[in-house]
Amino acid sequence: MMLDKITALMQQEAAQRETEELERVQWRPRPVRGWAFPKLLWYLVFLQPIITEVHLRRKNVKFLFIRFSAWQYAGTDKLWAGLVTTLCEGIRHQYGALPFSVYSVLGTKAATTLGFHQREWQCRHRVCLALLALLAVLSLGVGLLYLSVGARSLSHRASNSSLLRVFGGAATTLSGSGLLMAVYSVGKHLFVSQRKKIERLVSREKFGSQLGFMCEVKKEVELLTDFLCFLEIYQRRRLRVVLEVTGLDTCYPERVVGVLNAINTLLSDSHAPFIFILVVDPSILAACLESAGSMKGTADNGYLFLNRTVTLPFSVPIMGRRTKLQFLQDAVQSRDDLLYREITRKLRPPGGAGARGSEGAQLLEVQTQAWGEREQSRIDAEAARRIREALFCLHDERDCLYEYVPDNVVSMRRIVNTVPITVRLLQQQQGDFGGPSPRQAVAWVVLANQWPCRLSWALQCLEDRQQAGGAPEARSRLWDVFSDHSRELHTMTKPLQNVLDLDGDPELFERFLGADFPFTVAEAQSLLRCTVNLDHSIRRRMGLIRAVSALKPPSPPKSPARDTPHAANGANHAPRAAQAGHPAGHAPVHASEAHQPRDWAQGGKPRPMA
Repeated sequence: MMLDKITALMQQEAAQRETEELERVQWRPRPVRGWAFPKLLWYLVFLQPIITEVHLRRKNVKFLFIRFSAWQYAGTDKLWAGLVTTLCEGIRHQYGALPFSVYSVLGTKAATTLGFHQREWQCRHRVCLALLALLAVLSLGVGLLYLSVGARSLSHRASNSSLLRVFGGAATTLSGSGLLMAVYSVGKHLFVSQRKKIERLVSREKFGSQLGFMCEVKKEVELLTDFLCFLEIYQRRRLRVVLEVTGLDTCYPERVVGVLNAINTLLSDSHAPFIFILVVDPSILAACLESAGSMKGTADNGYLFLNRTVTLPFSVPIMGRRTKLQFLQDAVQSRDDLLYREITRKLRPPGGAGARGSEGAQLLEVQTQAWGEREQSRIDAEAARRIREALFCLHDERDCLYEYVPDNVVSMRRIVNTVPITVRLLQQQQGDFGGPSPRQAVAWVVLANQWPCRLSWALQCLEDRQQAGGAPEARSRLWDVFSDHSRELHTMTKPLQNVLDLDGDPELFERFLGADFPFTVAEAQSLLRCTVNLDHSIRRRMGLIRAVSALKPPSPPKSPARDTPHAANGANHAPRAAQAGHPAGHAPVHASEAHQPRDWAQGGKPRPMA
């Protein structure tokens, strides 16, 4: 949606510039489609564009938007080649295959002039002379062939007619072959696009590993740039190709580096009409650059490399209240099938025993099926009402729940997709009896989505206390359970670092469980059985870590043969210590030191105690 807004604003800016330029110069842009298409082909063949000061002063611009999704090419080794082929295919689709094919064979680069000139086109004399020469030779050949046929019928001299036929055939063949070669080249470029050429080069493993591969791609890009420059002068407006790159953070680090190198290759020309919009999380992109083996020494700091590459950084600000509510409402409305469609089970066909049963049994079976159908319809209607109520709490501006929903659209959809399943499971568990409300159900889904590590820790501590026999009361708050064991979680930061990175703001977690949604132990246990968006392997990992940390190392076994002399030695040294004037309180210390033979073996001096 953000890209769509950027596209709309850029098109609006282009339309405004077009209006201002028409008021200034009164020159309307030339079209390239419809009846103007033959004129475009004429300019492509016989005229050469000239870059003048008038053209450089033009302010009107047209943006050509091309979207490149990196995940479509994530499995290929040459992801950057997919970027270049998408660019070529987008421009080919925008202006057609024939103009670009004609320019590839017969086109020429734009010339530059010094000084102020308004003339933007000049005749290509070489092309005109070559075409006139071919036509003259072709006409001469046709004339000679005609004369040979006429001379043979009049004079019946085979020598003269055969000589004319030979010269006429040669002239016709040479001129015709020249024209046919030009037509063949245009047709070849017409059916074999740049995308196919680059894909064919990529398929050659030996050629792809050589240095000349990038040179070939660079030539294709330069040809594309020259074609766009020709169209700029022809249409009397500036052209900018906007390539929107998405999904780059889902690719391997080496693929990401390849795409960035391709972007730098395309932007190496200062006059290249390309604008790249990278829609990516900069932290993920920086991590990919730092972990890529080919970027060692160049991108040891990924953020510095991005600062050297990106010329206009734009970070999306925090989503406002109205915008977030609108996004949540749109996500809820996209699940109409779960809100307004009541799921009904198919009626089972009557069993085979009904043929031999009595009419009373059949009537009873029909009544039972009708009652079951009505009961199921009532359950489905109640489930739809609860789902509707739970989802309404997400985008209700009078409620505070939307404040804890992240700004990420993907997370919003994940929460919206999870709520109906949780509500249905909760209804099936508790039936018509009391239990957590729909608002509590959707709040629990948000809690599990935003703080999976801290929630799993509180649930694991609660489970361990229950197994030890010291379970808290059912009315105790889940936040109190977490607070009692928060210091222990702090000591396990290193083994749980990857899991802790999944959690959101800790202060919001405290406000969520401590004030806005104070879940009790009973409610947490009831909702846990219906939770589907919480990875239970996190709890198992925490349980194993707590069990290992609670183990005490066993004391080493004592040898009776070695304990006796050491005990006697300790008895002999005890009176000496007492006679030396040591306090009585230090006697246990020396007694304990007597059981350490390594200390007494080193000069009879005990090792200092910490």
